[in-house]
Amino acid sequence: MIPDTQNYVDYTHQKAEGFAIDSAELFIQQLEWVAERAESNGGDIAFVASVGDTWQHPTLWIDEKHAAMGIGRIDNPLFAGHFDPSPKVLEIEIPKAIEGYSLVSEAGLPFGVPPGNHDYDAMYNVDTYPPNLGKKPETLSFDIADLGVLHVGGLDGFLSAFGKQSPFFSGKSWYVGSFEGGTSSAQTFEAGGYSFLHIALEMQAGDDAIDWAKRVIAEHPGKPTIVSTHDYLSPNAERLTVGFLDFTLVDPENHNTTQQIFEKLIEPSDQIFLVLCGHYHGQSFRIDENAGGHDVYQVLADYQDRGQVGLDAGQPPDGFMGGPTGIGDGWLRLLHFDTASNPPTIQMQTFSTYYGKHSSELPTYADWYREHEQPEMTDEEFLAAEEYEIVLRDFRARFGEPKP
Repeated sequence: MIPDTQNYVDYTHQKAEGFAIDSAELFIQQLEWVAERAESNGGDIAFVASVGDTWQHPTLWIDEKHAAMGIGRIDNPLFAGHFDPSPKVLEIEIPKAIEGYSLVSEAGLPFGVPPGNHDYDAMYNVDTYPPNLGKKPETLSFDIADLGVLHVGGLDGFLSAFGKQSPFFSGKSWYVGSFEGGTSSAQTFEAGGYSFLHIALEMQAGDDAIDWAKRVIAEHPGKPTIVSTHDYLSPNAERLTVGFLDFTLVDPENHNTTQQIFEKLIEPSDQIFLVLCGHYHGQSFRIDENAGGHDVYQVLADYQDRGQVGLDAGQPPDGFMGGPTGIGDGWLRLLHFDTASNPPTIQMQTFSTYYGKHSSELPTYADWYREHEQPEMTDEEFLAAEEYEIVLRDFRARFGEPKP
């Protein structure tokens, strides 16, 4: 599971822009580590699931589709310089993302990448929800009344890298479906005696994308199904669409909230047993029963706020975010499936390809990250949220015995 990688490839986080390190090197190192441990290289990694926000910046101030709908943008000085469009997205950020995932592809690993809000061609404040410019920056909250509402549009850049016709997916037998050219997509992979289905679902997907996902599941009956999507769980394990990034406020005909996605897709689809997501800084986990009375395991992991590597190299803290300049520090999630046990289990581990250690092996782990991500947790609770076992108690009843 590859959490949000936007801050690694962010063109402003490279030495050429005055940053203390070339953060993109950590991104390449991460996917290199994954590729080296692919089954084709003698390892045990069978699939790679991204949760979106692969790069940072848009390329447009507003997309043509939403402009034609009469939706307008407004300048937001609070975000000035953070999400401004730049040609360097096409020159640096997207090519670096392609370079990284080329390592995964060359290792023969099937993978899926859904778009997050930063992967859209445009991300902008809408004029019907203006920001509050009368408050001091240090007193601002993440409420709509303070920040206004951001909207997104256009996925031409995303499709240039991860569309169905890209070299990553064209002609691959495991790439079994796409919606609107690859804004959402489906993959299959074999592991542990089962054939799995994976759906990379676009952020706050609309009804058309949800209906497409249901059709794909119906075309692959009996396959245990994983859904990866960008925005789904909060750090408090709530299915919460944060207000200033709630696409339904601007374009309700083409988007659903995270709770609606659960109700329309996850809950009624008995094959879906696992949901992976990012977007919110931190980690969380919850279990719900679906309409058939079976368990759905839902996992958030997003480490983009972590910047200890930059601090150690002399990078000043980020005044806008109130902490280290986020990079990611090489952290990802490893899901170790044991389908031979009865019931099957998933061992969830958090590992840094930069430090070469699991979260439980780094004595300073909680000191570095807990306060910014989970300030209400104790150190012990924080560590436990990063390494735990999921018991798939009804997996065999749903999907049968593993094949030898």
